[in-house]
Amino acid sequence: MEINYQETTSDLLKRINIHDQYGSRNIDEWMLELLPLKKGMRILDVACGAGKQCFSFYEFLDGECEIIGVDVSGDLLEKAQAECSKRGFDIEFKKDDFNTTLGFEAGQFDLVSCCFAIYYAEDIPYTISEMHRVLKSGGNLFTTGPMPENKQTFYEIIKQATGKVIPPMPGSSRYSTQILDAIRGSFSVVDVEIFENPLTFKVAKPFLDYSRASLSEDRKLWKSFFTGADSFENVMKDISDTAESWVKRNGELVMTKVVGGFIATK
Repeated sequence: MEINYQETTSDLLKRINIHDQYGSRNIDEWMLELLPLKKGMRILDVACGAGKQCFSFYEFLDGECEIIGVDVSGDLLEKAQAECSKRGFDIEFKKDDFNTTLGFEAGQFDLVSCCFAIYYAEDIPYTISEMHRVLKSGGNLFTTGPMPENKQTFYEIIKQATGKVIPPMPGSSRYSTQILDAIRGSFSVVDVEIFENPLTFKVAKPFLDYSRASLSEDRKLWKSFFTGADSFENVMKDISDTAESWVKRNGELVMTKVVGGFIATK
């Protein structure tokens, strides 16, 4: 399945900030509790983005580890490197694309992580096989992604506001099916863990900021929703009216993130 999609840096960071600000649970703490992290580990974070997961691992291990973050986006890598320098961390960031052969010899890493990205792979079995290849025997692959139940309020409001059918999302439409099946086909043991994080909005504005980041015109996934130069703002106006009515009726708007964590052992 080809994914004709690339998330912009500003959209991604906006949504991450909203998750952090309005969520009731910390997904980084959940990840750290799940993973068998030990000092001295060699870790590869694939599709590392602006480095959030790399920094979390590095802090947890008190810097007594080797971490390499790779991403296809030069813009995000620049942000990651700048933040790394600011914090005084020793993490290597480099450009690499998980749709091609990863630039590492076989059996190099104790942990390969790929958080909220693997479902954008053009060839899922190939990408997973590359992650398997660079892991040491007994090493772990850790991925995260949205489950089918993820942020149903978001989709319900958009559907009510527009009367349109929600397009299949690369994550929730195949993370718990195609991707999990491919991981199970390559690894000897696969554990599935679920993280639920309600985001509570007392007013509609942060939800609308999230919606705008998720529906912005350069996001090809939503192209069927827009028919002309003014259609994006018209759709956002309809979503705004609907979200405001939900807040008025319920006193708040709750959107629950439902994330699956897959821990595979080589």
